[in-house]
Amino acid sequence: MLMIVLVLPNRRIRKAELETFLKQAQRAVGLRGTLSVLLADDEELKHLNTAFRGKHKATDVLSFPADELAVGHAGDIAISLETAARQAGKFGHSLQNEVKILLLHGLLHLNGMDHETDEGEMAAREAKLRVRLKLPVSLIARSGSGTKKKAAR
Repeated sequence: MLMIVLVLPNRRIRKAELETFLKQAQRAVGLRGTLSVLLADDEELKHLNTAFRGKHKATDVLSFPADELAVGHAGDIAISLETAARQAGKFGHSLQNEVKILLLHGLLHLNGMDHETDEGEMAAREAKLRVRLKLPVSLIARSGSGTKKKAAR
């Protein structure tokens, strides 16, 4: 089971299509359990980013893995539609596709991957899944944060 909550009415978002994509992406990632997705605005993502990560700024996507007590629940993903719309314009694709890219990125985080601490594993996995799921350029690839630089010795 999954639930997508759309806080901001947006005619460019096709919820049923996102639900279908999310099921496919979840299977492709190998993540089991229910999911909740919040599609909100920059202000809400800034609030969540501040509360849970101590970063006082809006962001495009946040992932919240479920704790051990939430049996059968994989976690939650929050996406800013305002940031997603800006990124979609910058990269020349639809808002719908940008939300799918962010969902895939969030799913990988829920599955235990972290591009901020790994040696490029998440970037490689995201690139393969992006091709498999027929998505435009991945979030990590375009941000340049896919590989952690090794310290000089």
